[in-house]
Amino acid sequence: MDIQKGMIVMASAGRDKGRYFAVVGEENGKLLIADGKTRKLQKPKLKNIRHLKFTGKIIGLNDITNKKLKNVLSELNSTP
Repeated sequence: MDIQKGMIVMASAGRDKGRYFAVVGEENGKLLIADGKTRKLQKPKLKNIRHLKFTGKIIGLNDITNKKLKNVLSELNSTP
């Protein structure tokens, strides 16, 4: 799978299991993910690719703020 910045992923392991994040980068075979709330864009979380499920959705990260990212992902987190 080709990984791009802005892809929406869901954590499938760890304390953030079941929550949605946006991919903001890649480092040493792991992905940097942020949600705008607990993990800000300035300090993303480093997460193993095996612990993520890809949703197939992509958002644009140009001129996005933590608040905008949080609002976009909160819609996904609230749907059953």
